[in-house]
Amino acid sequence: MSTSKTGGQLVVDMLRSFGVEYVFGVVGGQTLAITDALIDTPGINLVHTRHENAAAVMMDAYGRLTGRPAACIATTGPGATNLLTGVGGAHRDSSPGFVLTCNNNGENIHKDDAQNADHVELVRPLVKHSRLVAHASSIKQAMEEAYVNALTGNPGPVHLDFARDTIEGRIDNPPHVPESHPSRQWVTERPSANPTALARVAERVLRAERPVIWLGNGGNRARASEEVLALADTLGIPVVTTFNGIGSVPTTHPLVFGAVSRMGTTLSGQVLEDADLVLALGNSLNAVSTTRWRRALPEVVQVDVDPAMIGRYYSEITQGVVSDLGSFARDLVTATAGGAPAAREERAEWLAGLDKARTAWWRESEVREASAEGPLSPADIVRTLREPSPDDTLLIPDAGNPGVWSFLWEVRQPNSYIKPVGFGNMGFALPSAIAASLIDPRRPVLALIGDGSLAMSLGELETLARVGGNVCVVVLNDSSYGNIRQEQELHFDGRTIGVDFGPVDFGMAARSMGVAGETITSLPALRQRVADAFAAGRPTVLDTTIDRDVNAWTYPSFVAQRSK
Repeated sequence: MSTSKTGGQLVVDMLRSFGVEYVFGVVGGQTLAITDALIDTPGINLVHTRHENAAAVMMDAYGRLTGRPAACIATTGPGATNLLTGVGGAHRDSSPGFVLTCNNNGENIHKDDAQNADHVELVRPLVKHSRLVAHASSIKQAMEEAYVNALTGNPGPVHLDFARDTIEGRIDNPPHVPESHPSRQWVTERPSANPTALARVAERVLRAERPVIWLGNGGNRARASEEVLALADTLGIPVVTTFNGIGSVPTTHPLVFGAVSRMGTTLSGQVLEDADLVLALGNSLNAVSTTRWRRALPEVVQVDVDPAMIGRYYSEITQGVVSDLGSFARDLVTATAGGAPAAREERAEWLAGLDKARTAWWRESEVREASAEGPLSPADIVRTLREPSPDDTLLIPDAGNPGVWSFLWEVRQPNSYIKPVGFGNMGFALPSAIAASLIDPRRPVLALIGDGSLAMSLGELETLARVGGNVCVVVLNDSSYGNIRQEQELHFDGRTIGVDFGPVDFGMAARSMGVAGETITSLPALRQRVADAFAAGRPTVLDTTIDRDVNAWTYPSFVAQRSK
């Protein structure tokens, strides 16, 4: 019996060996050798989408939520270019995944063949690694190299572009593919801190009067909530996060004070301004976090698994430690054991003052009228949504104002929040909710989406209906690109252009694609319908008309005035 197989089957066998469970995409003529092989391969499934961007976003969300790669796939030319926005989001927010494009026959690449495009050059700036695979003998090694790149250091997407004849042709003596690839045992291992560097940091932390932990996206990727909070508790150090670090620690913990970013909160800004030492853990100190590097900082200890990220900004005041965040936090607790009680006691009065400030901050955004009707304040909507949502609800705000208003959401468990930050790609929340429901169909997922973002991904409501899951989509509907409209109003004397749309009934649109949907006009109705949706465990869209005059840029609890 012949042991030959197609190149496409070898690609699928390798994906399964790496533990890939899902391939998201839109099939095309060039992809068929791979997608057909999926039919006969147990343990790995194709989820087809209405648009390639949604497939890339689903790959991204899967990587963020599990730490493991999924794959997205597209055909040549426009199929590949449609992936780019979602791939860019995964790259900027450090989410692993395989980006698979399928090109024309090898001899015709770079010629005037149908849908010709240089996929490698198109995708290269938005991934950790990009490569053309034009020979069957290279498939196994190319995929191994890509997998290692995706998972080591700061994770991210990797791209392989397969020539059509490479995956359609048969391989007479294909290489052995292990059931579980040995690379899976070590690629997620991370370094521990150098003892000399750790001792230096321990001495500095004990000497500081008001140290602050500023936790970035690395806290999410490292799953280091328990270790970071143990460090904070031991030494009496308050914790703030970056925008991309939201979800890495619960905001209900007594030492967690919210997010500092270009649009952060008055509370978190106060904490950071008090600091005489900043422990930037998994925090790249990028533009979003530092108001484009205009934020004044005291001395910084920056900890990251990637040495190239350390001292890139604020270099003259930065001490660097190359380390996994979890092991760093554990080791620093040990290294400071002798001085920790005294340090914690000295900081107690400061922390008590911050605790009072936090109570006042949350009180400031309380819902004033629980029975409000008509156009609703987005702040009231977010505070109200928390009430019927279980503690383990995964909140997925889309880009723009939904993310800003999510500062008012209580994160009660770590790893229960994802948002597009580095690339800010709209159309993120709905595909991400679908990916989340594949990971755990029973987990409550709340997608908070502006009408602009939902319109960009509207076709995926049919994908949601097909996949199912305990997903509630809440639309913040102001018939506009609200964040940009409000910025225009603030900075251009109220003049606006290119931001307003006619009314759309998204509840009706949802019903037309097989998802329960309705329009919500009051806070009591919103509270009840969210509870009903999660109890039913089926996808639901709730279209809420919001008050256009409640401006995220000037909302009193936020520091919008510092964003420019």
